[in-house]
Amino acid sequence: MLTSFSGWRLGATVATLLLTTLGLRPVPFAGEVPAPAADAPTSAAPDSSSVVVPSRMFTPVEVPKGYFLFPIKPGKPNFLAASMGEIRPNHFHGGLDIKTDGRVDLPVYSSADGYISRLKQSSFGYGNVLYITHPNGLTTVYGHLNRFLGPVADTLLRRQYQKQTYELELFFDKDQIPVKRGQIVALSGNTGGSGGPHVHWEVRTAKDKQLNPLQWGGFPEIQDHVPPTLLSFAVEPLTIDARVQGLFEKRVFLPKTPTPNAPYTHPDTIQAYGTVGLLLQAVDRFDGVWNKYGLQHVAVTVNGQPLYEHRIDGVPFTESRQISDHIDYDWQKMTGRTLEKLFVDDGNTIPLYTTGPGKGTLRVEDGQLYTVEIRMRDSYGNTTPVSFVLRGQQPAYFKTRSAAVKQPSLRYDITRNILKVLVADPDTATQVGNLTLTRGARRLQLRPSYVQQSQNVYLYDLRAGLPDSLLFGKVHRAFNRQALVPSGRDWTFADTHLNLAFAPRTLFDTLYLQTSYQPLAGGTYTVQNLRTPLLQALRLTLKPEQEVTDKARSAVYMINSKGGKIYQGGKWAGNQITTPIKTFGMFRVLTDTIAPSARVIRNTPAGLTFVVGDNLSGLSSYRLLVNGQWRLLRYEYKNATLFTVKEDTLGPPLHGVAELHLEDQAGNKKVIPVKLK
Repeated sequence: MLTSFSGWRLGATVATLLLTTLGLRPVPFAGEVPAPAADAPTSAAPDSSSVVVPSRMFTPVEVPKGYFLFPIKPGKPNFLAASMGEIRPNHFHGGLDIKTDGRVDLPVYSSADGYISRLKQSSFGYGNVLYITHPNGLTTVYGHLNRFLGPVADTLLRRQYQKQTYELELFFDKDQIPVKRGQIVALSGNTGGSGGPHVHWEVRTAKDKQLNPLQWGGFPEIQDHVPPTLLSFAVEPLTIDARVQGLFEKRVFLPKTPTPNAPYTHPDTIQAYGTVGLLLQAVDRFDGVWNKYGLQHVAVTVNGQPLYEHRIDGVPFTESRQISDHIDYDWQKMTGRTLEKLFVDDGNTIPLYTTGPGKGTLRVEDGQLYTVEIRMRDSYGNTTPVSFVLRGQQPAYFKTRSAAVKQPSLRYDITRNILKVLVADPDTATQVGNLTLTRGARRLQLRPSYVQQSQNVYLYDLRAGLPDSLLFGKVHRAFNRQALVPSGRDWTFADTHLNLAFAPRTLFDTLYLQTSYQPLAGGTYTVQNLRTPLLQALRLTLKPEQEVTDKARSAVYMINSKGGKIYQGGKWAGNQITTPIKTFGMFRVLTDTIAPSARVIRNTPAGLTFVVGDNLSGLSSYRLLVNGQWRLLRYEYKNATLFTVKEDTLGPPLHGVAELHLEDQAGNKKVIPVKLK
């Protein structure tokens, strides 16, 4: 609880009334229970007439069953390496990854009549990718191809020689390159960001909404009679007065399955209070394979009434990065496990959800029971139910001790807007001491909310003002968050070492900013931590203490957890360098003066292959000249090779003298001469 000193605004207080456990019964429920007003009784049942359930789901696109042909081995059994909507590090997986028997060069068939509208040849992302637009306005996408076939391949080769580049994107008019359903248009591969041979296949609208190809009845090539599998579920307190099992922390529960194929149930009633959110970790499977796939559809009811629903049948390509707010990003970074939120958090605007006014959160009142059912369903209709009961129990102060705590210590963390301070306190006195927050000359005393195993837990709403430091007895800790950064607006932060420029869509939610600078080894700048996601790029400006003499070859690098250096780039203005960053982390300004390297591993009249490398900034461009004439090279970053293409009919023959011209991202250049055999 908070005891106010003059000049501080108060956060919410936590009542410590004696709880009763008799006479509990389920209450009628219709959507989210709105949080009661400050002077309203908290045990009132929800008014179902006040609940409105708006939909933010993507509007379904109707396609007749069988309209699309399966693009790999149509009519024969096949398997998926990944399904639509799977959770990737920074996006929803936008289609189906179709296995190709562990090899490349399987025929890829056009899924319907149409025309080739676009292709792209790249060393990254989708690699070699083909787009076919159909009469119904939808476009099918075929990624990670080894090569294209037919007139489009000839057109691409001519344009590559005109532009003298392998990396190229082309667009075609409606009647320029027509194709028929079942026509072979390419060969499968392992190009771009692929982790193994497969074809990435997706369906898009004209506005680049990625659609689930299985939603229109599935395909006989892919069999699925296996329902989703629950790994765990969680209940999380979302407001300062909320508790789960008496604690202000996320509680994760493992499922119980008494008999095979029986519904998942949790045998014990879960105590909760206040506004809570539900979370889920689960996977799906298909027949005949052990791959783990993502969930396609999840719906939650409480006491038989709808609370939340999401369906991943249509994901806007440009908004897919919002997956970082669909999941518990912090939990994933801390534990390596992925929990999907079954509520729509602040900053998440992607159209996947149907909820009520509480956006899927649940207000649990004292003395009430809430029967929760979660239904997980895959694209083939296989369904898995999960059920458990929440019992509303108003929190009360309690104290438990641990003899292992010998010395006082203090640590803290921030969850949403709540500062949670844990003080290891060996004192055996019944009355626990207050925590003091300081700001300038002002003091604020916090009483503990509870004591668990000699850990005093203090809660404070940071929207009441940021403290300078925290004090418990003789234990002192500075509060190292420099500013409250609001989301949804332009905002800047500057200190001696760096500047940060936030745009309206940089953040998902309010940020309590933490930065630091270590002058050793040329200076290391830390901006927040990897547990906080960014929606859009943040503009970072670094101010080196010493003059950087070779600015042309100096740039910003991100330093990962293993010490690896990842080129970010940057533009210099005086002795300051500015670059956009997509993730928080550690950064340094480094100078790269060493040119790329290469060695020949194949030198025959049929082909030429190089292994290439660069010590720091990475390869930027490459050119092969054979007797002074440009020759097409293909780059495969996964094994760091450059090689000629056997389908190249326009390049000069491989005899005489060749030169490989390399340049890295710092501008260092090198020419490697090769005497051809």
